[in-house]
Amino acid sequence: MPRRPDDPGLYFETHVFMCVNERPEGHPRGCCKARGAEALRDYMKSKSKGLGLSKLRINQAGCLDRCELGPTMVIYPEGIWYTVRTEADIDEVLETHLKNGGRVERLMLPPELTPAKAAKLKTGS
Repeated sequence: MPRRPDDPGLYFETHVFMCVNERPEGHPRGCCKARGAEALRDYMKSKSKGLGLSKLRINQAGCLDRCELGPTMVIYPEGIWYTVRTEADIDEVLETHLKNGGRVERLMLPPELTPAKAAKLKTGS
């Protein structure tokens, strides 16, 4: 829904939600936490401050329902989803997307790539 002219000003211009959901060990869907999401979130928070990015909030989220593709994050207001696995991935998202307004296409998760479709791609069925 677009903002209306009479809406109050934004406190944060951008929100990053990083999944840090934890499931029991051996769960068939896995979880972002077991794939290092907490450390990546902490790194992203620290690195964003070092880059001087303001009007930005990096939050942890519970399950974003794309566990098989994770660790996952979504950036609003754009609604762009990424999978990030390394600090270098985080650096690229910070620099390209959050600082310069571009997109990191190699890390983007299109809406049609659901966990079920990802599982089929992995098994080749």
